[in-house]
This record gives sequence, structure tokens and C-alpha cells, in this order.
Amino acid sequence: MAADRLRPVPDEIDISVPHSARIWNYWLGGKDHYPVDREAGDAYARVFPGIVAIARAQRYFLARAVRYLAAEAGVRQFLDVGTGLPTRDNTHEVAQRAAPDARVLYVDNDPLVLAHARALLTGTPEGATSYVDADLRDPGHILKAAAETLDLREPVALMLLGVLGHLPDHDQARDVVRELMDGLAPGSHLVVADSTDTDEAFLRAQRRYNEGGSAPYVLRSRERITAFFDGLDLVPPGVVVLSRWRPDVGTPEPHEEEHEVCGVGRKP
Repeated sequence: MAADRLRPVPDEIDISVPHSARIWNYWLGGKDHYPVDREAGDAYARVFPGIVAIARAQRYFLARAVRYLAAEAGVRQFLDVGTGLPTRDNTHEVAQRAAPDARVLYVDNDPLVLAHARALLTGTPEGATSYVDADLRDPGHILKAAAETLDLREPVALMLLGVLGHLPDHDQARDVVRELMDGLAPGSHLVVADSTDTDEAFLRAQRRYNEGGSAPYVLRSRERITAFFDGLDLVPPGVVVLSRWRPDVGTPEPHEEEHEVCGVGRKP
């Protein structure tokens, strides 16, 4: 595309290799992607066509979950780890529409996302929106950085959407989630959405992507995803497919074939 040739590319960004954040942006209908990403995204969708619906359903779940937390649960602080590229209805936009004084900290360690960070750093005057370069594998660093923007003595919503698969070892992933939640106050919430290993075409598409993509990802069983909520009180309806978590009135019937589950849990 001509727009790709005209757009400046930061030196640290490799546009010769497909990139998961850019592919996800492509599936969401965004503009921050290059030919290699579109080719990889189309190849993935040919093997597993449901991926585009999953990407969009996950975004709708994020909006519903954040709206619930800010408007009904009274949460005023959000720690969004694995931010990805900005698109419509980012966490701070949804939270601050419901509660203008909400404070949001985005966390990612991707140079492409860092290059777009300024697009995230706009919010209401009453609240706060900030960004930190940190790795999910270092929860201690995340909590230390979070304390500079958020008051960890008060409840925080920890957002982990489409990111835990970057930790292929399940025990390590559980330990990371546990350490992050241990560092947050009672009344904090965990929000998780992740794809399941319930469909052979989905698994095949992911394996092919992992062979050439920049950030391999693993799919887990529904039981293992549910285990991330151990010790927390699940908010009804529990761990369900994306479209079944508190759907808005008038939305289409849920699709069990989404092959991604989500949930929200509250720390006692």
C-alpha cells in the first residue's frame, strides 16, 4: 500500500516479520499494520476463520468489564498489562467515561507499542493515564512502577487480556498472576480473557504462526484459564465464552464456538 511506504518506521521496528500486536490491530480494523502482518493475519484466518470474531469479541468484553468495574464495582484504578496498540474504546476511555477520576496505567514492553504510547496518554483532567515499559515476566517491577501512578493501598483492576499465552509454562503464568494479585489491595479485581485449545484448526493456525511470528503464543484449556482465578471470588456469570459475560441488551446470541473464555474475579 502507498500509505505503508509513506509512513515513517522507527528504526527499532522490524516490518519484515509479522508482529502479533499489528496482526491483532489488523483483525480489529485498525491502521497500524504492514503488508507482512496482513499476509500473516489472512493466512491465520484461512486456517481458523473464527479468529477475527474472537479479536472483536475480546474488545467488546474489555469494554463491558471495565464499565462494570468502574460504574458498578466502584473501582477507580486500572493496571492494563499487555496493552497492545491503541484502538477504539481503550481501557482509560471506557473507565473515564464511567468515572472521570479513574486512574489507568498501561504496561507493555513492545517497541512498537512504545512508539504509539503518546496516543494512549490522553485522558480526563480529573483522572490519570500513564504508561510504563515493563515485562509481564517481572511482576515485581510492574508493581513497583504501578505504585508511582496508582495507590496500591486501594483496589486496582488488573487487566490481562490476550497476554498470558506469552508465558508458555503454566506454573510460571500462575505464579506471575498470583504475585501481581498479592501486591494489590483487597477489593481488587482480576480480568482475564484467553483463547482455549478446544479447536484443532485454531491450534493448527497458532502452531503455524508460532513458527514465524515475533511472539509465540500458547493456547490453554478452559480449566487452566479458570485456575488463574484461584483464591478469588468470581463475578457472575463466572468463566464463560466472551459474548456470554454480561452481554449488553440487544446484542446477538452468544456463539459457543468462539473458543475464548473470560472472567472477572474479586480479591476478598
